Amino acid sequence: MKHKVLIVEDEHSIRSLLKVSLVHGNYAIIEAASGEEGLTKARDENPHVVILDVMLPGIDGFMVCEALRKEFHNIGIIMLTARGQDTDKICGLKFGADDYVIKPFNPTELALRVNALLRRMESGATATGVQHIERPPFLLDSEGHKIFKEGKVLEMTPKEYLLMKLFLENPGKAFTRDELLNVIWGWCYIGDTKIVDVNIRRLRTKIEDDSSSPTYIETVWGTGYRWKI
Repeated sequence: MKHKVLIVEDEHSIRSLLKVSLVHGNYAIIEAASGEEGLTKARDENPHVVILDVMLPGIDGFMVCEALRKEFHNIGIIMLTARGQDTDKICGLKFGADDYVIKPFNPTELALRVNALLRRMESGATATGVQHIERPPFLLDSEGHKIFKEGKVLEMTPKEYLLMKLFLENPGKAFTRDELLNVIWGWCYIGDTKIVDVNIRRLRTKIEDDSSSPTYIETVWGTGYRWKI
């Protein structure tokens, strides 16, 4: 089955370049030229990955990203942002994006980002012999690709789910930011390590009783993070 990739970009020339970048991936490409159209196409086509421009006519990419994440918890979202716009990158991640690519982009890098995201999503959704992990009050159901806290399912992005799965499988182990980048984002990830911190902060808001005073995911100063035991 072909993976569906939805491209939401108002400039036809960039959409064409994106399509060319992905031509060897054997993807089913879907196009949208506005945020509203992108949401409609996502609901109609249920894509695996969305490549989403920040600057769109009508509702912008951040609003589209937020709406997609609320409706499609297992979708992969890669945002396109202008060179040097760090605010765009951080905002995109806060709204639920899994990754970002800076324009003008390298077609090979973009294809690698899409491939890496799909691999991570698929590996997180595949049972590896252990279908359930219990770390009260949490329960991870790898077969259903869900994490529960006190019996209530937590809504998570694919990256958040993979981070949580890694921590629950390795309680007490301290992971450096580079290790988390390699495991969760893939060895070919090219970008700022701040993406790890942003996702950890976002994950804490979902699992901690008080995210400003975390009791589950500890910061290991000078190193990275670990699951407290």
